[in-house]
Amino acid sequence: MIEVKTSPLSDGEFNRGVFATRDIKKGELFHEAPVISYPNEQHEHIEKTLLADYAFEYGINHSAILLGYGMLFNHSYEPNAIYEINFDNHTFDFYAYKDIKAGEELLINYNGDVDDNEPLWFNKD
Repeated sequence: MIEVKTSPLSDGEFNRGVFATRDIKKGELFHEAPVISYPNEQHEHIEKTLLADYAFEYGINHSAILLGYGMLFNHSYEPNAIYEINFDNHTFDFYAYKDIKAGEELLINYNGDVDDNEPLWFNKD
């Protein structure tokens, strides 16, 4: 249903993104990314690594690194996908926010809410 390919939106070292291999209907679950969580007080160690830009908030007292394709979705302020934290299963569940066509890149809003247009942490002064 999804695959990793070179993305024209990414300017990082790897230039990757996640793309639909078939049409995905609005509301459809298309990926469950397992979580490795850690207490927030340990995040100072992650901050010293490349992983700092890929960590997600995981509840009030924890952060998380996502497995699977979870850390490879690119950002958009007009996303076609959303995610929900599934604490019971220790996953981030990714859903189509709108109908997505095969070949289209799957994009999330890094701020966690589709309507949040605040500058991203790595663009703040």
